Amino acid sequence: MNMMRTAMLLATMTALFMGVGYLIGGSGGMTIAFLIAAGMNLFSYWNSDKLVLRMNNAIEVDERNAPEYYAIVRGLAANAGLPMPRVYLIDSPQPNAFATGRNPENAAVAASTGLLQRLSHEEVAAVMAHELAHIENRDTLIMTVTATLAGAISMLGNFAFFFGGNRDNNNPLGFVGVLVAMIVAPFAAMLVQMAISRTREYSADRRGAEICGNPLWLASALDKIARNVERIHNPEAERNPAMAPLFIINPLSGERMDNLFSTHPNTENRIAALQAMANEGVGRPAQRTAPQPTAQRSAPSGQQGPWGGRPAEQPAPEQPRPSGPWGRNPTGPKGPRS
Repeated sequence: MNMMRTAMLLATMTALFMGVGYLIGGSGGMTIAFLIAAGMNLFSYWNSDKLVLRMNNAIEVDERNAPEYYAIVRGLAANAGLPMPRVYLIDSPQPNAFATGRNPENAAVAASTGLLQRLSHEEVAAVMAHELAHIENRDTLIMTVTATLAGAISMLGNFAFFFGGNRDNNNPLGFVGVLVAMIVAPFAAMLVQMAISRTREYSADRRGAEICGNPLWLASALDKIARNVERIHNPEAERNPAMAPLFIINPLSGERMDNLFSTHPNTENRIAALQAMANEGVGRPAQRTAPQPTAQRSAPSGQQGPWGGRPAEQPAPEQPRPSGPWGRNPTGPKGPRS
């Protein structure tokens, strides 16, 4: 059923793209638009993950240079029964995260340094569980392809005026068709893109809460992320606004209304839904504890912070700290432990 919905959404965006081509250049323009849309779909299918990660300057990490962060994702992937995705870190003070990839076997998750600095261990686990839910539901491909086509439709709309005025372009609606291509088509593409994102966020919230084992961890994480996003700028996201629906919280601004013009559901509504899940006892009892690093250091009683750990009954021997913020290569971007 999910694959059928994905095919229908792709068909809708492709048809909209072809419609813009028809308004600009008649039947010839529609044919050209179809060929462009088909090429973009193929390109997005094979390269969507690389494109999104590159646009956000993400750096791949592993268990050697980011043991704690990597161990969380590995434990959650095992909980969900998913292949281990590639794990990336984004050097950004704004707390946020996203997932990408054409299928679970070729997926990647990315979290910002701001997310790892500002959230607790359990909250980070809940956020990454949400992203793994997107991978499990195969949302990552459709959201990326839709974002690509929506950006292309907007681009066609911007060029419609220049191409639409030619008498030889076989445009059946004349200047009216040009106006529709310039205004209505990009607006329609935006609505489709946003509707897709909002619907899938609720589903990923629920499944993510099941994967991490506690809906309240994700509710707390969403609250912290939303409050920080309102005051911390994300230059990369501002330069590529079509990618905003991929993030767990809209990185462009704090949306206050759950309406047609928001890229994400209202955060308060999402938190309320998660709290209702907690009241219903949703979450597998065997997975109430967030996945822990393989060799987690003990911390003095009362120590705060995302990776300080909990007081251990038998103190573990002091382990050497890896280089960089999460054990990353010191030549990479800096973070909480650099």
